[in-house]
Amino acid sequence: MASQTSDPARCRVVVTGWGMVTPLGLDLASSWAALRAGRSGIGPITQIEAGDLPVQIAGEVKGFEPGRYLTHKVARRTDSYARYALVAAREALEHAKLTIDQDHAHRVGVLVGSGYGPMKAIAEHVRDLDAKGPRAVSPLAAVTGAIDSASGEISLATGAMGPSRASSSACASGTDAIGEAARWIRTGVSDVVIAGGADDIITRVDLASSGNAKALTTRGGDPTEASRPFDEDRAGFVMAAGSGMAVLESEEHALARGARILAEVVGYAATSDAYHWTAPHPEGTAVRRAIRGALADAGLTPEDVDHVNAHGTGTQLNDKTELAALRAEFGERIEQIPVSSTKSMTGHMIGAAGAVEAIISGLVINDGVVPPTINCHRPIDPSVNFVAHTAQPHQVDVVMSNSFGFGGHNAVLLLRRWRP
Repeated sequence: MASQTSDPARCRVVVTGWGMVTPLGLDLASSWAALRAGRSGIGPITQIEAGDLPVQIAGEVKGFEPGRYLTHKVARRTDSYARYALVAAREALEHAKLTIDQDHAHRVGVLVGSGYGPMKAIAEHVRDLDAKGPRAVSPLAAVTGAIDSASGEISLATGAMGPSRASSSACASGTDAIGEAARWIRTGVSDVVIAGGADDIITRVDLASSGNAKALTTRGGDPTEASRPFDEDRAGFVMAAGSGMAVLESEEHALARGARILAEVVGYAATSDAYHWTAPHPEGTAVRRAIRGALADAGLTPEDVDHVNAHGTGTQLNDKTELAALRAEFGERIEQIPVSSTKSMTGHMIGAAGAVEAIISGLVINDGVVPPTINCHRPIDPSVNFVAHTAQPHQVDVVMSNSFGFGGHNAVLLLRRWRP
């Protein structure tokens, strides 16, 4: 085992709470149960008219009634992505048993990653303007239609008075938010950060655009079989919505208040391809640097990693490139550990994906069960354990969680079982 961190003297960052809203469930427990059972949250689109769109399936958040979770005032002014983030953040805070009071509110930050932000709210404001004129546009459109609206709502709701902001790096947004939040804590900016990601771009514009870009699968038949990461018959990703939020703390702060520590964030790195807007670099050079950088940040080697929660979108290029990068950096080790893609069940939640997958990584460490890659009938590399179809028990101490986004954004997180 390599040294505990690249700098043994640096502040350790731990996770003390987590929450999520996904196509699989409206909280962490139901989402995790579905993941362990290998159930898919993908189905026909019901929230918008989709008959003329390139695709008619998505991973919608189902049964979410804003009035059950939010006041009428907050529900009325917020986009769905911000609602999901706020609900997930509240669950995370409750799980962490953290009360933010005036004595330390200024040491609590909020960082929410989102690829697109409040797209539904923006569309609604434009429709109001076009149909009814300027006086019909909400005076709050300028703030609730902004990408920092989720972090602002969380700050207002919880009283967090430290830095509060948005982070946007396409599909890597949630991973970057958690990684950068860990840096805030390590550098002394905050003692606690509520961090994660959220997105809901199941809209006519975004589905039309992504469909026209040939990024989305148009596979017919059972929608639950449409997302096929690392399968020879993969044909694109499935758009989805949701949020994952975690409470990160310095080890000192968490121990001082007697918190239960769920995992430690030990490594993070981000790079850019500088190659193409939608296609990954064919040689995966920047992806490989992100993997190496995260390992170096953690003071670990590939031999220390017990599981990879892959980006695994189910597109032809991503899965091929990601697997090649993992094989190049891990060597034969990649054939000895489970590599799975939970997007096979959730679909691709864009800015929420990396945050939810980082939380799933922590759950794997705690429960000793790796969720499956469903629909992986013909794996692109039979020598790799993609955890096809059914969850597998594994003793896991270190998990690598990968996120790669349009525009060449790459982000890698490493979570480890916490040991005092």
